[in-house]
Amino acid sequence: MRILITGGSGFVGQALCRRLITDGHRVQVVSRDPAQARLKLPEGVDVRRSALDFVDTPPEALINLAGEPIAGKRWSETQKERLLDSRLGATRELVQLCEQLKASHGRAPSVMVSASAMGYYGDQGDTVVTEETPPHDEFAHRLCQRWEEAAEGVTAFGTRLAILRLGLVLDAGGGMLQRLLPPFKLGLGGRLGDGTQFMPWVHRQDLVSAILLLLERDDLQGAFNGSAPHPVTNAVFTRLLARHLHRPALLPVPAKVLEIGLGEMSRLLLTGADMRPARLEEAGFAFRFPTLEEALTDILG
Repeated sequence: MRILITGGSGFVGQALCRRLITDGHRVQVVSRDPAQARLKLPEGVDVRRSALDFVDTPPEALINLAGEPIAGKRWSETQKERLLDSRLGATRELVQLCEQLKASHGRAPSVMVSASAMGYYGDQGDTVVTEETPPHDEFAHRLCQRWEEAAEGVTAFGTRLAILRLGLVLDAGGGMLQRLLPPFKLGLGGRLGDGTQFMPWVHRQDLVSAILLLLERDDLQGAFNGSAPHPVTNAVFTRLLARHLHRPALLPVPAKVLEIGLGEMSRLLLTGADMRPARLEEAGFAFRFPTLEEALTDILG
C-alpha cells in the first residue's frame, strides 16, 4: 500500500517507517522540516510539508502520530494551547485530505490509525482500565478527547478509524528510557512520589506490530489501548530498571518537589492508570514483550 504518516520522523514513526519499507509498502511522511526528517528515515520515503501535498499521489492508508511532546515543557496556558494545536492541526489536515481525495478521486483512504494516549483516562488510581472505563476529567483527558474527536472526521468520507491510546513507549535510542538512563546509570534514580501510580508501557516493536494489525484488519475500529498486558507501578518500574543496570535506586523524588518544579504537569508523573489492552487481545494480538522484565532484557541486554 501507499501509506501516509504524520509524525513519521519521531521515535515511533522511524521504527514504523523501517518496518513498512521492509514489508514492501510505499511510505509518505509529513514533516515541518523535510530535510531534517529525510536524515532520520530510510531511503525512498517521500517527505513533504503538508498532508495536502500528497493529493496527486493519494495514500491508501493514514497513520496519525503527530503532536508536540506532552512532557516537554511546563504546562503554561500557552503550552497547553500548543499541545492541543499541534494535535488538532495535523489531524484536521488529514480530514481535509480525505475530503479532497473523495471529491477528486472518488474515494478517500480506506483506513486511518490515529494516536491518542493513556492520558485519555486521567488519574484512575488502582482501577483496572479497559477501553470501556469512564475517564477522569482533567487536562490530559480533555486533550486526548479533543484529539480523538478531530480524528472522527475521517469517517464521514468512508475511512475506517482505529484510535490507539498509547502507553509509555520503550526501546533503545529515544523515548522515556533515553531520559531515564543517565541518572539511573549514575545510581541517582528513584521512585516518583510514593511510587504507587501505574505506568502503562509498551515495547516499540509491539506498538509497530499493533499499528500494522489495525491497518490490515477491516473489522477493527474504534478505540484500542496501546500498552502491554502487564502494567507496573512506578516503584516496580524503578526497581526493575535499576536491577537491569546493576545500580541502586535509592533517591526517591518527593511528590511536593515535583509539584513545585513542574506545576500541573507533575500529574503526568504522579498519577496513572492500570491500563490493559483488552480489545487488542480480543482481536488475537500476541505481544512479543508482555512483561517489563522481557522488554528491558531485550532493550538493555
